[in-house]
Amino acid sequence: MQNALAHRGPDDFGIWQDPDVPVLLAQRRLSIIDLSADGHQPMASHSGRYVAVYNGEIYNFLEIRAQLEATGHTFKGRSDTEVMLAAFDQWGLNEALQKIGGMFAIVLWDREKRQIHFIRDRFGKKPLYIGWAKNSLLFGSELKAFHAHPDFRGQINRDALALYMRYGYMCAPYSIFKGVWQLLPGARLTIDADGMTPGEDLAALMQPYWSLPRVVEDRRAHINKKDEAAIIDEFEALLTTAVSQRMISDVPLGAFLSGGIDSSVIVALMQRHSSQPVKTFSIGFDEAAYNEAEHAAKIAAHLGTDHREFYVSGQDALDVIPKLPDIFDEPFADSSQIPTYLISKLAREHVTVVLTGDGGDEILGGYQRHTHIPAVWKKIGWVPAPVRALIGSAAGTVPESVYDSLRPGYPQFGRRVHRLAQLIGKKGPTEVYEFLVGAWPNAQEIVPGATLPVIPLTDPTWQPRGLNFTERMIFGDTLSYRPNDLMVKADRAAMANALEARAPLMDHLLCEYAWSLPMHMKIRGLTGKWLLRQVLKKHVPAHLYERPKMGFGIPVNEWLRGPLREWGGDLLSHQRLKKQGLLNADLIAKAWDDHQKGIMVDANATHLWSALMFQAWHDRWMGAGAASVTNQTRRAAV
Repeated sequence: MQNALAHRGPDDFGIWQDPDVPVLLAQRRLSIIDLSADGHQPMASHSGRYVAVYNGEIYNFLEIRAQLEATGHTFKGRSDTEVMLAAFDQWGLNEALQKIGGMFAIVLWDREKRQIHFIRDRFGKKPLYIGWAKNSLLFGSELKAFHAHPDFRGQINRDALALYMRYGYMCAPYSIFKGVWQLLPGARLTIDADGMTPGEDLAALMQPYWSLPRVVEDRRAHINKKDEAAIIDEFEALLTTAVSQRMISDVPLGAFLSGGIDSSVIVALMQRHSSQPVKTFSIGFDEAAYNEAEHAAKIAAHLGTDHREFYVSGQDALDVIPKLPDIFDEPFADSSQIPTYLISKLAREHVTVVLTGDGGDEILGGYQRHTHIPAVWKKIGWVPAPVRALIGSAAGTVPESVYDSLRPGYPQFGRRVHRLAQLIGKKGPTEVYEFLVGAWPNAQEIVPGATLPVIPLTDPTWQPRGLNFTERMIFGDTLSYRPNDLMVKADRAAMANALEARAPLMDHLLCEYAWSLPMHMKIRGLTGKWLLRQVLKKHVPAHLYERPKMGFGIPVNEWLRGPLREWGGDLLSHQRLKKQGLLNADLIAKAWDDHQKGIMVDANATHLWSALMFQAWHDRWMGAGAASVTNQTRRAAV
């Protein structure tokens, strides 16, 4: 199981077994802070009570260390792991978790109480799977480790598969397998070794130690009423602290730079606090609609970074596709997974840690659905739904190319018009948002016999009171889209290359502060992330970054009718799907045929990519080739 995760930690490894209880902990280490043996895991606390393995970083460990030293604690090494364990010794689990800030998946064995604790960071930046293999409780950062255990027999959870087809990603607390769960972000799970019940529903045992809904309600009840200048200064100070904490590293460090608002402000603050040029990386494509490298290069030149850009061809991207089921060992269908993997691979040749711009959109309203959709809905929401549906149907019959010709220089304008045409017939804001973040809207038809499980996004008890349409979407993105899609993409793509990615804009104190702000500090007119733009304006001229937002994707629409047509047609063949018996062969065949004919290509490409990524995953992990690969892993472990 440990060897299956060697890519996540190539620098060191360790296994620890409790002498009195059948508990074993294993870890693969990517050494970042304190490269010596003093940072080795599994690690025991000074008292000997706790033993831990964990993946991630505690960013405020120096501040916590100073507090602990003031109480008399001494430390053997310089690692954040040792500080974390000392915090558990000093304050207990719950109080220590309130103090700790970072990205982490922690497994903590309490030798005194004979309890094992599973803990995940507030925003789900680091993954943690927990599940059953007969009478054994297994856990790991990726499901690859589960397949290496001789008792594990993965059975597909049809209800979870329907969730995947609905959204294009797996939704915590579910995994693709029965009896295996993802720990929810901001949650902990405690199991008594003496009272363990194999097969128990572990999702029912998860308890929040930090609650996003409660944070939102509290901050909205105490709106920050300071003037704009004071708020800009406060926000920049918080972000600067978050950046400086994430620059602590004993190995080479750099940053992804796309040339957009988020990554540019992170690099600007890094460069301001660095004594030498920051290493920055961007990726370029020959297709103009997907290429931001030129914009990134201009910002890098202005800031004086040590900049590298990598241009990749369509073939480079296509060559990644066969690797995706191994990199993302659960079905995952965000096509930007491909460029994210490529830039991680290229950056790893120069650095071991990168800072990214992830997280700005979800706290400050950066997506077009935050800025444009509420304005559109305000104008058309009063029109009866049947009339809106008729208008949308008519608009959708006009080819995307016609709309593109009306707005030259505006990337993917036709695609956005078609998207708008589809949503204006929806009944209300909840249905609109579900459409905007979804893949297959009829997921229960796509997976016959399945029932969509309730997840935090669709659970009324998770919804804060009193939010407007825009705030509800921002909250939904933070709660579900970011941890289940964006963070899965970032973690797997980076860690497949043994690269650690850190996101200052996902600092929990920054998030809490953002929810205390009035909406006009985030969105003005149709412009999102207003506050972040004001910070960036201090460091970079506006003309270098003010332009339409670009996605970080690939031309899936065109590829599925071109170089991927044979591959896709084989995976989605009616005969194969019928034999497999998991997906509705008739509906998928119609979507495939429509796409090849150029009908609703945007919607169908999104739908089909989800189906294709499931089929590719199924071939790799559930098909004939899975057993031989698993056996090889077990032999390697022996």
